[in-house]
Amino acid sequence: MEKLKEFLTSSPDLKIRALSSIFIVVIVIGGIILGGVYWSAIVTLIAMMSLHEFYKLQSERISASQTLMLLSGLFLLLGTAFGFMSVPVMLCSISAVAFIALFLEVLKHQVSGESNAVASMGTTVAGIAYVVLPWSFMILIRSRELGAMFLITLFLCTWSCDVAAYFVGSHLGKNLLCSRVSPRKTWEGFIGGAAASLMCGGLMALIFSFPPIPLLLMGLICGIAGQLGDLGESVLKREAGVKDTGAIIPGHGGLLDRFDSILVNGTIAFVIFELVG
Repeated sequence: MEKLKEFLTSSPDLKIRALSSIFIVVIVIGGIILGGVYWSAIVTLIAMMSLHEFYKLQSERISASQTLMLLSGLFLLLGTAFGFMSVPVMLCSISAVAFIALFLEVLKHQVSGESNAVASMGTTVAGIAYVVLPWSFMILIRSRELGAMFLITLFLCTWSCDVAAYFVGSHLGKNLLCSRVSPRKTWEGFIGGAAASLMCGGLMALIFSFPPIPLLLMGLICGIAGQLGDLGESVLKREAGVKDTGAIIPGHGGLLDRFDSILVNGTIAFVIFELVG
């Protein structure tokens, strides 16, 4: 305990990160427990701000309509929250968004003689698929029986992976994992994070008195896929030439920086939840 206090004192940035993390944990776990409109409101806020950050990463290179992207994301999130947005309807909506983006490029070409249809369509759909759908899945999970347990397990496994990967990588890491994408990540940290997530899944099974296999599977997959999701977001930042996607969270950067692993793990958790259910 004394060593932890000394470490926090000697690392102001880590202290800020820790305080920000505590605030995020309270908000997210509290929202999951309360459920209903509270969880939907938290998810919608996080997703919309993350979607805005995603668009900013791409805005220097393409001309996709930010307004279209944000309105499409809001429509999907609200539709899910109010119960009329099933998965098939989501897929149809994404297709409709792609066509709207294409038709806007038709008008743009008619007016200016220039267009970027493929890039605009791709970026618009990518933002919805990458940011909005995973958060929509987490609204759907919470609305069902055992949904709160699955979501709490999802977030705690992901966070335990992040913390373990950071500390193991910082103290024991020697072999670089993906140096050109994220030069500080190591194989030791990757393995430590995956192991911590797996153990967290087992612990949640004990706490909730739930059959261990589904939660252990979720823990293992979250420990692996979540770190791949983190690397994926790092590629987006590398291509955009930025260090962080934003500055809204002290010590962490943007919301995409903080919830990049959750986006991948939320989608996987939804698949597991559907199979178990």
